[in-house]
Amino acid sequence: SYQKGWQSVDEYLKQTAIVNPHVTIIYTNPKAEQFIFPRAIEELPELPKEIKPHPYGVELGMLLKMLQWTESNTVKAFLQKEFSRVSAKGADEILENARVNPKAKPKKLAREEAEKLIKGIRETKLMMPPTDCISPIGEEALIKGLKKEINAEFYAACTRPPAVYRGNPFQIEAAIAYGGNQSTERAAMVMRFANKVPLLYQQGACAATESIAKTSWKGYGLQQSNGNLPQGPVTIVVHMASGWVPFTSEAKEALAHYPEIVKEVKLGLQEVGRKLSKYTLKKRRVGDELKKRSYIEKYIPHLAAALKDLLELSDGQEGIVEDELKRLLEKERGQVEDMEFDASKNKEYDEEFATIGKEEERAGDDA
Repeated sequence: SYQKGWQSVDEYLKQTAIVNPHVTIIYTNPKAEQFIFPRAIEELPELPKEIKPHPYGVELGMLLKMLQWTESNTVKAFLQKEFSRVSAKGADEILENARVNPKAKPKKLAREEAEKLIKGIRETKLMMPPTDCISPIGEEALIKGLKKEINAEFYAACTRPPAVYRGNPFQIEAAIAYGGNQSTERAAMVMRFANKVPLLYQQGACAATESIAKTSWKGYGLQQSNGNLPQGPVTIVVHMASGWVPFTSEAKEALAHYPEIVKEVKLGLQEVGRKLSKYTLKKRRVGDELKKRSYIEKYIPHLAAALKDLLELSDGQEGIVEDELKRLLEKERGQVEDMEFDASKNKEYDEEFATIGKEEERAGDDA
């Protein structure tokens, strides 16, 4: 049956629109309600380039299939033709380490010889795969997408440099939306994506969630108990772009816990955390300064009145003295930036868009 809420089709499409801000989605649900998710940017993302698999990422089952599919007549030619970053010299080293005849026919290799090939690949130093096969969202586009959904007072995003796990290139992006009209009485809202596709299930089993929980958010101005998600008015986004995203199961609901991936996610979170920390510290300093000024300003009328009595000033002169004291306070202390949240400042916020799928209470995803 048709349902709304955190794990609904409505929410799935909304999150898809957030991380694909160049797309307009028009959706009519089973209740004949039509929703339009308008694009936030006009520029299309760069198209990723197709690459062949890298030897470091191949597993035995896939290698056996590739050996049967190939049109190459020798194992050496097979390694050079079917994989990226394998030169003639690299193929010779792999075969020497594997102790497999370079002229052997791929289709006739037994499972035992394929296992030797895998071992030879692991023992051979090869160039890392190219990274132009990845399609990240981009920091600016990610923030624009978030602004449609969340009317926050502060946004930050980062796109990490490409990295490699088991021969597979990947790129991590992280973003944060803080404050504004978000609830202060809940744990952080977590949005997870793989190749710009929302991951709505198995949040607790995901490497992204683990990385968020293991990041020390107290240093960035958020409340957090040990090993848990941070608390407060904050939404945290993690996106993994890769030609081969590792999931915990065939359902493709959570990112697998590879050390390289967990490390990159944490680095991305720390980068946006540092940006958040600068903002929260600045806001705290402004708040402290306003308290001091308010304390001083309370005494200005009393001081002006005292000067009136001492100098026998008129009422009009007393007002001039009071204004001059306020001007001197402003000059001495300097101007203070207005950091109060103004809900009308975010011109990209779409209230109708933000409420789609929220008719039901959002429940935590431990399934």
